[in-house]
Amino acid sequence: MRVAIYTLGCKVNQYETQAMEQALRARGHEAVDFGEDADAYVVNTCSVTAVSDQKSRQMLHRARREHPGAVVAVCGCYPQTHAEDVRKLDVDLIAGTGDRAGFLDLLERAVTERRRIKAIDQSFERRMFEVLPAGGMESRTRAMLKVEDGCVNFCSYCIIPYARGPVRSAPLETAAAQAAQLKADGYREIVLTGIEISSWGRDLKTGQTLIDLVEALCAAAPGVRIRLGSLEPRTVTEDFCRRAAALPELCPQFHLSLQSGCDATLRRMNRKYDTARFAHSVALLNQYFVHPAITTDLITGFPEETEAEFRQTLDFIQSCRFAQMHIFPYSIRPGTPAAKMEQVPKAVKEERARRAAAAAGEMHRAYLADCVGQVYPVLFEQPKDGKFSGHAPNYMEVLAEGENLHNVVKDVRITGTDGAKLFGEIGKDNILT
Repeated sequence: MRVAIYTLGCKVNQYETQAMEQALRARGHEAVDFGEDADAYVVNTCSVTAVSDQKSRQMLHRARREHPGAVVAVCGCYPQTHAEDVRKLDVDLIAGTGDRAGFLDLLERAVTERRRIKAIDQSFERRMFEVLPAGGMESRTRAMLKVEDGCVNFCSYCIIPYARGPVRSAPLETAAAQAAQLKADGYREIVLTGIEISSWGRDLKTGQTLIDLVEALCAAAPGVRIRLGSLEPRTVTEDFCRRAAALPELCPQFHLSLQSGCDATLRRMNRKYDTARFAHSVALLNQYFVHPAITTDLITGFPEETEAEFRQTLDFIQSCRFAQMHIFPYSIRPGTPAAKMEQVPKAVKEERARRAAAAAGEMHRAYLADCVGQVYPVLFEQPKDGKFSGHAPNYMEVLAEGENLHNVVKDVRITGTDGAKLFGEIGKDNILT
């Protein structure tokens, strides 16, 4: 059986697609590109915004239109949260966000029996973490490792808790074994991913938290970089920073979800912190790490946001000196409390996004400028612009002269920046591994 999977949305979706492709190969099937001829076309959907839903529908319509004789299947957050809408589409197999192995069983049945199947479970009834194969394509230097699923934060703009269910954590020993295998497979960096990794361990009732997991992974895969996914500010405590700073494998890049720099807006968002707590996290990271890359997300034009509130946000993000930011104008997600609030005009949301992006650009250029003169171990990945491109531990892109550097780590002295990436020189004796 030839199967093509198209993935929309977050790194967790990417991870799960990658895992399904590995599982398909293990079953004797072939995973092919979505543009190739196949027996089945799967769309792994996203539902974080109404636009995401639209893109999911478009890909399903495209698969049916271009391959009328093939099985068309859908899984992911969109059918989990909008099952009735998906049932109206011309789809052979409908599943949600749980039980990927079971989904592949159903896909095989749909192809062999040529019948339609619907299998949507109740996400809030899930209690077990589904262990999926980790890794990536052979040419990759970096692997993702999913260690958590689910979220119970219920931010007022987000539908994902309804799509993913409660927090489920990968057992520490299981995650450590997967990390050790990734090291044996030749990966040089592991990125921890999940819906809300800050909650790792909450359901295991062992008293262990994310930093315990990180220490175990570093011990299981010595010499392999460990990079954290998005964190909630509450994760960054004195104990977390003290223990994290003692781990040479841990990359000093910390993505702290902000969303707004105004306390009144944060309350409307139902975020679980205020700007004072966020600023404390930033201060701790700067205290324990040398020039860490602190990155974040920001939503502009959240419902009821005034110009004065937005100016508070602008002042706050500049005080944090972020290395990099992802900025999004607020997008309505039907079915959430925020969708019922008074909306900010589209033009205002977009204008505020431009102003925030300008401030973010200045901070990014300043961070890069501060990197000049430093020496970083760079994990090289691919040729680019006549040089070789890789990433420093702070995840800044570095370009240097060299050949055949794929999956090689070298010490690089940073000599300059163009405001978007760094340039450096490799010394003769700078090969680390």
